[in-house]
Amino acid sequence: MHLLLVEDDYLVAQGLIRSLRQEGYSAEHSGTVKHALECLSSGEIELVILDLGLPDGDGSQVLKHIKAQKKVIPVVILTARGSIDDKVQGLDMGADDYLAKPFDPAELFARLRVASRRINQTQSSLLRCGDVVIDTSAHTVTLSGQSLTLPRKEYMLLKALMENQGRVQSKQQLENKLYQWGEEVGSNTIEVHIHHLRKKFPSDFIKTLRGIGYVVGKR
Repeated sequence: MHLLLVEDDYLVAQGLIRSLRQEGYSAEHSGTVKHALECLSSGEIELVILDLGLPDGDGSQVLKHIKAQKKVIPVVILTARGSIDDKVQGLDMGADDYLAKPFDPAELFARLRVASRRINQTQSSLLRCGDVVIDTSAHTVTLSGQSLTLPRKEYMLLKALMENQGRVQSKQQLENKLYQWGEEVGSNTIEVHIHHLRKKFPSDFIKTLRGIGYVVGKR
């Protein structure tokens, strides 16, 4: 799941990003309202952890933007504003949960799991492209009904391609995906893993557009 952490305290954010990646989230960080809105415009964010006290405005602006777009993106507010009135106001604005600082990471992760389950109840966890199926909730891959075991990086690259069927993904975009999952990315990481994936799937499943990137499905 691709998560956006909106937090202006850099040290807090970096520590939390590391913990989120260890929990299996693909996580990126934003420290301002402006940058958070830019991240949301990509259409890839599935879950938001939102601080309210930001240097260029109030986090409620981000929450209002998400709700105005009518997208299924759960928002967990994580803020120093811990009064009952603040919590009621945040939840009334449309937040899915509200946690005051200081907080226990274990509690935050538990609340994120609840928010994730809500998404799975409203959206299919299956990605299909021809005879290839990924179950994103179980982290399984099948080809023509037969189960395949993929290393972590290959699984993440395949998932990124299938989430964007028909849309070319550049090497840089795929590298960013791996980085957001907390993976080390070398100069030829993408080429190597695409090469290994091609050996496991039909020869024309992953197409290369020379100098542009990779794509699965019809364009």
